[in-house]
Amino acid sequence: GGPPALRLVPRAHSLSDPTLALDANELFESVDHALGPRAQADTVLAVRRAAAVWPPLERLLPVPGTLELSDLDVTDLLTGAAGRLRAHGIDVLWPAEVRRALTARAVVGADLPPPTDLRSFFGGDGTVALRRQLLLDGEPLTEEEMATVATGGPVVRLRGEWVLVDAESARTARDREAGPLTAIEALAVALTGYARIGAEQVPVAATAWLLALRARLSDPDGGAEPVRQPAALAATLRDYQLRGLRWLDRMTSLGLGGCLADDMGLGKTVQLIALHLLRQEHKDSAGPTLVVCPASLMGNWQREIGRFAPGTAVRRFHGPGRTLDGADDGFVLTTYGTMRLDADQLAGHRWSMVVADEAQHVKNPRSSTARALRLIPSDAKIALTGTPVENSLSELWAILDWTTPGLLGGYGEFRRRWMAPIDAERAGTGESVEGESAARRLAGLVRPFLLRRRKSDPGIAPELPPKTETDRPVALSAEQSALYRAQVADVMDRIRDSEGINRSGLVLKLLTGLKQICNHPAHFLKEDNAVLTGRSGKLDLLDELLDTIIAEDGAALVFTQYVAMARLLERHLRERGIPARLLHGGTPVPRREELVRRFQDGEVPVFLLSLKAAGTGLNLTRADHVVHYDRWWNPAVEAQATDRAYRIGQTRPVQVHRLIAEGTVEDRIAALLESKKELADAVLGAGEQALTRLTNDELANLVELRSM
Repeated sequence: GGPPALRLVPRAHSLSDPTLALDANELFESVDHALGPRAQADTVLAVRRAAAVWPPLERLLPVPGTLELSDLDVTDLLTGAAGRLRAHGIDVLWPAEVRRALTARAVVGADLPPPTDLRSFFGGDGTVALRRQLLLDGEPLTEEEMATVATGGPVVRLRGEWVLVDAESARTARDREAGPLTAIEALAVALTGYARIGAEQVPVAATAWLLALRARLSDPDGGAEPVRQPAALAATLRDYQLRGLRWLDRMTSLGLGGCLADDMGLGKTVQLIALHLLRQEHKDSAGPTLVVCPASLMGNWQREIGRFAPGTAVRRFHGPGRTLDGADDGFVLTTYGTMRLDADQLAGHRWSMVVADEAQHVKNPRSSTARALRLIPSDAKIALTGTPVENSLSELWAILDWTTPGLLGGYGEFRRRWMAPIDAERAGTGESVEGESAARRLAGLVRPFLLRRRKSDPGIAPELPPKTETDRPVALSAEQSALYRAQVADVMDRIRDSEGINRSGLVLKLLTGLKQICNHPAHFLKEDNAVLTGRSGKLDLLDELLDTIIAEDGAALVFTQYVAMARLLERHLRERGIPARLLHGGTPVPRREELVRRFQDGEVPVFLLSLKAAGTGLNLTRADHVVHYDRWWNPAVEAQATDRAYRIGQTRPVQVHRLIAEGTVEDRIAALLESKKELADAVLGAGEQALTRLTNDELANLVELRSM
């Protein structure tokens, strides 16, 4: 037969004993009942008040009995009237034989066979259908059942029982298409398990091949794919670096991109160089890699590529006369500033891969730098950062929207869908979707695209050497270059005209002046209160290093042999809001002990020390980074300073960073110390004094400024 006719019967309860209840027809048949003499009048009053909430109840008056419900009445009750009545203390109870068991979800990808080429699938213009689906007891309705729900009214017969159908379910059955998704949007839906349809978060069932892809991507630090390091790599990767290479290869071969956010010192650069070499082994992914980085890191990239990928071409696209002619393989290094100026030229070149190093530099998506980076097409995009981007949702969006456009939607949508709910959850006012918080769902979405390992991770700490020493070459600023050339020209002329002790004094004056220029123009010019930012390559690099170290909750010792430079650094860090303390040879012993205690107790992340203060008796094991802002040309003294941090009691690996001005006397002395030649032996024993014995030509060759 047809669906059961639904009748509404008012039911009155005793306020003093809720177990006492009567249907209205029983209540009005006789005054002799358990609810008392006022029950009839109270019930009429209650029905009149309820009719003000839902007008069809007026048909029960003047004497409430049974109300035959039309389809429209039933639909009205299902779509909100029952909720409004409940809010006024009136419950609507449905008969046991009629069920309200329909639930809704969406299905993504059921229209598509598994793509044979996932790379072209994610890179192409194809779409994936998102369809609404209804379920009864968790089982999807068939096409025939969906048609019944679409046209059968508020009560339909499904699988041998009567089921109530609200207006939303009927609408879903009539209009199942929820719009096409791009491939990346479909992947995002599969990763979170939810899709936004209108203003609602709807649970989504992904088709089998999307679920398989989700499983493949879900563990960035794992995976079943075999991994080997490229034959051309002149290094042996540690286990975690091999896992990083597998992840980088997986994401770029799928055309998805990602952000490698390992702690500083875990070797992001060598993992990236290995990826470049691996991509050269396959015809379809071979080609040049563009690295965009702060100017202060270009020298380090060039040196690392020369060390780990000998024979690989490295070009700098920077400075006057820059060109991309012949840049059809290897690495091209440029700065964020140059990239912003020449975005069109860079966009016109074919890149196999674009790498954004220290990618927090494009964390403001509306900045001209971030917009310029988006103009440069490439087969693969990788962001590198040592700062934990997951702490800032807008920064996370800016980076992943570049590496994997469309994954997180536009910024406005990202704010509505993720930032606002997560902020509400933090404030304690948010609502979860089916028991899962927005923060948790977002983590599931971004996890495959963000690989971050900490030095403290159990599987990584045992692989790290206790001490890593890195030379960090850095270019002079234009002001430094001009001062350097003028100092060489002026003092070398005077050296050529002098001899004996006078000449020795001039040689030391020349070397001291050049080292001060390499440090900072204000150091050489004795400017105590001048503007410091933007005038020194070393200072820019120190800022980069300290930003990352502090973001990782690390601590640094910064050594310089000049108290004047240490004071300039102290002022600079104070102006940047970075807490630092300065210890030099003239610091009284009680004050010195207090400074050491405050650093060791974690009150300040940066400790500035001059050479004389760094002698003996200092135990500064809280530091996991040591920065030599200038070189002492006496490795024994330098090692002694480093040992302030690296000694008994140190529980973390220590990284030593030696800042070296490229193309200058510092660069050449560093090379000499590396080569352990005779001159190096002389310097080992006598420091700068040994250099006074060089001939004029040898000295000129040593101090000449060379372009890199």
